[in-house]
Amino acid sequence: MSTALSSVLPSPARTTRKRPWLLHPAAKVVLFVTCLLPFVWLAVGAATASLGANPAEALIRGFGDWTLRFLCITLAVTPVRKWTNTPALARFRRMLGLYTFFYGCVHFLCYAWLDKDLLLTDIVTDIAKRPFILVGTLALLLMLPLAATSFNRAIKALGAPRWQRLHQLVYATVLLGLLHFFWMRAGKNDFAEVGVYAAIVAVLLGWRVLERLRRRFASA
Repeated sequence: MSTALSSVLPSPARTTRKRPWLLHPAAKVVLFVTCLLPFVWLAVGAATASLGANPAEALIRGFGDWTLRFLCITLAVTPVRKWTNTPALARFRRMLGLYTFFYGCVHFLCYAWLDKDLLLTDIVTDIAKRPFILVGTLALLLMLPLAATSFNRAIKALGAPRWQRLHQLVYATVLLGLLHFFWMRAGKNDFAEVGVYAAIVAVLLGWRVLERLRRRFASA
């Protein structure tokens, strides 16, 4: 594995002293189950007719909300890892990223099935006609190569520099996802929650910009 990638992996000796439970094999199992809970909650809500007067809309929006939340959580791994000096957090980033893609796919599937009856011509027409659906679809398409290359074999096949450049698509993805959410809420003139997500994304991306500038000035 390349030096660039190995630098973000946890140092077992240092991490074990500070956060031994993060290195326990059960930690990933706990994370896997925890990340699945929103899906279970929405699925059970649909099965028991407890999602309100419009369960189709509740499902579509619920899975969309969780896609954006998981995007933010995935982006937060690196800064939180550095702020708390907890390198072991890096081992959970892949799973969080794959769950982001999973919720994005379920979100789109619910839209295609519950809103468009899986009619391809209606789906394509709707995507072309409504900008907020177009940018949401683009965000999902950008996540596809990220999910497909999230494994060690892909890193080796692409090489660390190209793999890292490819995975910078996550920044465009979260911005498109935020724009999708903004336009969706604009129809109801409800921007309070949009503002919260925008602030979180601004902090996560702003930190990366500052880190890059700091490294550039340090090496100058």
